[in-house]
Amino acid sequence: MTISLPQIPGTTLFDSEQARKGYALNKMCFSFNDEANREAFLADEEAYMKKFGLNEQQAAAIRARNVLQLIEAGGNVYYLAKFAGIFKLDMQDIGAQQTGMTKDEFKAMLVAANNQ
Repeated sequence: MTISLPQIPGTTLFDSEQARKGYALNKMCFSFNDEANREAFLADEEAYMKKFGLNEQQAAAIRARNVLQLIEAGGNVYYLAKFAGIFKLDMQDIGAQQTGMTKDEFKAMLVAANNQ
């Protein structure tokens, strides 16, 4: 039995296909729970990505620091937050990237939505 999920324009759903696609990327990002791994990544990003077997789409997205590309490449936002944390980015930075806003615009939108 195949279940058809609704499509949400501009949104990549994290389903079983995306989970398989992003396994290496998410495994690498999970490794960033350990400070030594974060340091190893920063010391030689290319070698660290190769160690986890990232494909070129994933590696290019890592190099670009582009969360939307990472999600398209199979990244799960909860694991990607570990990657973003290395560069002192928080969930508001990620939300801003996802919406095409600056961080300040994104924060203002959240405040306005909360005041409604």
